[in-house]
Amino acid sequence: MTVKLGVNVDHIATIREARKIREPDPVTAALIAELAGCNGITAHLREDKRHIQDRDIRLLRGTITTKLNLKIAPTNEMLQFAVNVQPDLVTLVPENRQEITTEGGLNVAAKIDELAKFVMTLKSNDIAVSVFIEPETEQVKAAKKIGASFVEFNTGKYATAFDLGSMQEVDREISAIADMTVLAKKYGLRVFAGQGLNYRNVSAIAAIEGIEELNIGHSIVGRSVFVGMEKAVKEMIDILHRS
Repeated sequence: MTVKLGVNVDHIATIREARKIREPDPVTAALIAELAGCNGITAHLREDKRHIQDRDIRLLRGTITTKLNLKIAPTNEMLQFAVNVQPDLVTLVPENRQEITTEGGLNVAAKIDELAKFVMTLKSNDIAVSVFIEPETEQVKAAKKIGASFVEFNTGKYATAFDLGSMQEVDREISAIADMTVLAKKYGLRVFAGQGLNYRNVSAIAAIEGIEELNIGHSIVGRSVFVGMEKAVKEMIDILHRS
């Protein structure tokens, strides 16, 4: 089965927020990505609102026709926002105000009771829940315990190793993701992956049996600067189909 593509539009908003004006519009980018054939739109509403804004999410919810994956930190403010907006999927992620981008997976195992209540509230409002985690046994088991339906494995370490040419580390990360995908499926969890994936490194992750969808943003947005959003998305989809 060909892995699906979720397009993250955060960094269209990053460009917009550099000038604090109305363009480029991440909602327009999302619509173009859908027309190009992606399977869903991902947006991370950070607490510091450095890129995506509340209004963007509300417009995306009322506009896109595929799937809205809202990434949020597990806070009361974000919980209330998600319940009000009703995305198709909420992905819980860690946040550090000093980070450039998400630095690692959420430590679900350390917050099982707290996160279980969070997940229960979302699910009681008909919102599916995913957790962004490291490909580790402890975290997969914890995701099952809190009632998540999906896991998204952090591919950031893999991407860094690939860029550095550390092939032993690349192989180790691929094996870890593949093994944890098997474990997650055993527990009835559906599997996504993302972070740092681009046109050069995505094939090996896309080829892992059991991963349903990859969430990719920065590399597609960067490519779109030169070739346009539609072509950038189609190029990525073509790679996934050949993986």
